Amino acid sequence: MPSYAFLKKQYLPLADANLNIMTNFMHYGTGVFEGIRGNWNKDHKQIYLFRLKEHYERLFRGCQVLNITLPYTVDDLCKITIDLVNKSGFTEDIYVRPLAYKSSEALGVRLHNLESDFLAFVFPWGPYLDTDRARCVVASWRFPTEVPRQKLTGLYITNALAKSEAVSAGFDEAIMLNAAGYVTEGSGENLFIIREGKIFTPLTTDGALTGITRDTVMKLAKNELGLETIERHVERIELYAADEIFMTGTAAHLTPISEIDRRKINGGEIGPITHKLQKLYADVIQNKNLKYSSWCTPVYKK
Repeated sequence: MPSYAFLKKQYLPLADANLNIMTNFMHYGTGVFEGIRGNWNKDHKQIYLFRLKEHYERLFRGCQVLNITLPYTVDDLCKITIDLVNKSGFTEDIYVRPLAYKSSEALGVRLHNLESDFLAFVFPWGPYLDTDRARCVVASWRFPTEVPRQKLTGLYITNALAKSEAVSAGFDEAIMLNAAGYVTEGSGENLFIIREGKIFTPLTTDGALTGITRDTVMKLAKNELGLETIERHVERIELYAADEIFMTGTAAHLTPISEIDRRKINGGEIGPITHKLQKLYADVIQNKNLKYSSWCTPVYKK
């Protein structure tokens, strides 16, 4: 099946979706992106887009930060995405990358006097991390301070530096600290630790993204397991003493962490609470748990 894109108000094959090299956002990071999963349910013969509306609501919050004005509503972008995935016709897990960006073919560091536009494309994508349990290392790269915690394209260069540092050292993923030394997140995932049956996660004010998968897992932990998630400062040393640790993200789903800085977590095995949440999450995103069907948007018409 070919991948398709939505660019300059038209649908076209992904291979033909190109931008001028002077496009402003390419040079200055003046774009806001999202990542949306489409999860294939073979029994239903259906792709379900997970929490589609919430992703676009967050995109618009990022647009406010960068003074990006789009000629679309949240509902418009949801419809464009459904049509795009439907046109591609995949029967496997897919990933949608929407982007709102400064589209003027003009250089110069600024946000004003620039046009804005929206694009999106879809492609098949399996697990983001090529492992069922990740080996992590605390990065030497610190999370930047004084930045808006939205999915801004220019913000992720530090994350990229941290990720490549981790992989070059033989690990799967990096864990980042902020300037004050508190744990923030992975290079592309939120982080949760479990100690004595309690779940903790870093504060968004410490740099953690207000993740949609993060929110999903917190709701599942409360509703299905009766476990409240405590949001607070997390010290690096707490990572080593945790009973269980896992990461969450649209791309990474819910991935257990087996090791941090060459220290085994739970003997390198998936912990019991992590395992329960992983199973709950997997069922929810494929619309196998009807209690959460409102989070799943079907693509293909019956």
